[in-house]
Amino acid sequence: MARPHVLVIPYPVQGHVIPLLELSLCLVKHGIKVSFVNTKYNHERITSSFAEGSDIGSKISLVWIADGSDSAEKAKKPVSTGEVLRHMPGKVEELIDCLINGSESEKISCVLADQSIGWALDIAKKKGIPRAAFCPAAAAQLVHGLSIPKLIENGIIDKNGTPLRKQTIQLSPSMPSLSTENLAWLNVGNLTTQKHIFELMMRNIKSMQLTEWLLCNSSYVLEQSAFTLSPNIIPIGPLLTSNASGNSAGNFWPQDLTIMNWLDQQSPSSVIYVAFGSFRTMSPSQFQELALGLELSNRPFIWVAQPDFRQGNNNEYPQGFEDRVGDRGQMVGWAPQKKILRHASVACFISHCGWNSTMESVSNGIPILCWPHFADQFLNKSYVCDVWNVGMGFETDERGIITSNEIRDKIKQLLNDEDLKERAKHLKEKVLSGIREGGKSRNNLDGFVKWIKMKN
Repeated sequence: MARPHVLVIPYPVQGHVIPLLELSLCLVKHGIKVSFVNTKYNHERITSSFAEGSDIGSKISLVWIADGSDSAEKAKKPVSTGEVLRHMPGKVEELIDCLINGSESEKISCVLADQSIGWALDIAKKKGIPRAAFCPAAAAQLVHGLSIPKLIENGIIDKNGTPLRKQTIQLSPSMPSLSTENLAWLNVGNLTTQKHIFELMMRNIKSMQLTEWLLCNSSYVLEQSAFTLSPNIIPIGPLLTSNASGNSAGNFWPQDLTIMNWLDQQSPSSVIYVAFGSFRTMSPSQFQELALGLELSNRPFIWVAQPDFRQGNNNEYPQGFEDRVGDRGQMVGWAPQKKILRHASVACFISHCGWNSTMESVSNGIPILCWPHFADQFLNKSYVCDVWNVGMGFETDERGIITSNEIRDKIKQLLNDEDLKERAKHLKEKVLSGIREGGKSRNNLDGFVKWIKMKN
């Protein structure tokens, strides 16, 4: 009898690809075959970024579909949200048909799809294939999405997702509060992109009713109220596995592993780690204020500015900055974040508050200085600062700029707050207990694996 075979389909951006690859590696360890579907653009970026000695390609079948464009120039760019809606469904259905009509070993036991592309679940249902959805974001973010009809009914937003007035909403007393200005779909790109994201979210409300499992990269410890509101969401996180080389799976850029040698030479709890994910943009003036703030901190730091971020915005370091910070400042294009956040030399994380970064920081007891930019990051900041109390936010000046003095002062304030640091360590232990043998997240994942094997 052939092994159970799961077809995994992420939303085609790095923050969604990484946790689904981590989950895929978990499934492989349980004897399940995984075929992981990327767009051609993402497939090429990921495979070219594999660290030397990476064993991911030997464990998981990495397959790709066309990006939905015949243009050679456009094929070199990420898939837009509109293309996710228009072109990807047909390409995915063609792939599924090919597998269904192939050998016995290729038959699909389950389609595991990112919950933000519910159309993949629609296709699986049409083909008679068991279905599971995965949320790479906070359960609270998913609950907010599923609550859109109620938000419309209560006159908080209109049918297009536009807030009818500025207000703060809180779905339950112990969940994070969120301004209607920061609803996830309102902080992603231009108006066309926002429209497409909202359209996807509305479609997904119906698609979620088709799934037999709705998994989430979170834990009961972190989001008990969200799981109480929506008990059909099953936490299996945080997903912290990695490949044999110890590096995260699914990076779009090669990681600068030499930074670990420098980190080994730093004092315990001394290094500021700065990283804003794969989508962050920053004005030249804000970029310079950040550089000067790190300089003023007088602490060693690692600053990750991925190549697209710097080149696309013509950001330059302040004159003489690199000479003044010398060896204590390490500016890199892309870094092995999981390894860095596990390192004893790291004191805090200046972060955009993407959910993956938040999970990695919390799981290592690292306090967070929150600098959200778009989508769900504002909700995650509320968790960090207001619910878990393991971080702080920055204040902007009258220009909307976070100044160098504000950065310096918040670093000092956070690192002098012993109670906050102790809360971060305590939360780490509670979170990790959930993924150990007998923990709730671990038991949920084991239950999902058994279900897949039963469906084979």
